[in-house]
Amino acid sequence: MTIQEAQNKVDEWIKTIGVRYFSELTNMTILTEEVGELARVMSRKFGEQSFKEGEKDNLSDEMADVLWVLICLANQTGVDLTEALQKNIEKKTNRDIDRHANNKKLQ
Repeated sequence: MTIQEAQNKVDEWIKTIGVRYFSELTNMTILTEEVGELARVMSRKFGEQSFKEGEKDNLSDEMADVLWVLICLANQTGVDLTEALQKNIEKKTNRDIDRHANNKKLQ
């Protein structure tokens, strides 16, 4: 699935099953909540914390939740994520063409 296809699928789901988009501000707070849930799983799976009884290692589901809400926000605000990501990769490439290669901390 392309990013554009994902944006279209989420939009269709919202309009047929979800009734309507939540407000942009509500979706921003939901995104923050979902990132926190992802952080919880990451800290337990890769950090020093351990899973509590009843908690699941649902890393992929939490990442998908973050992506879902980000796509909702993009759709609501008219952002073409394919174009935005391409421009962002170009920006990072131009800015960091030598920076990481010359970073002694990464050697």
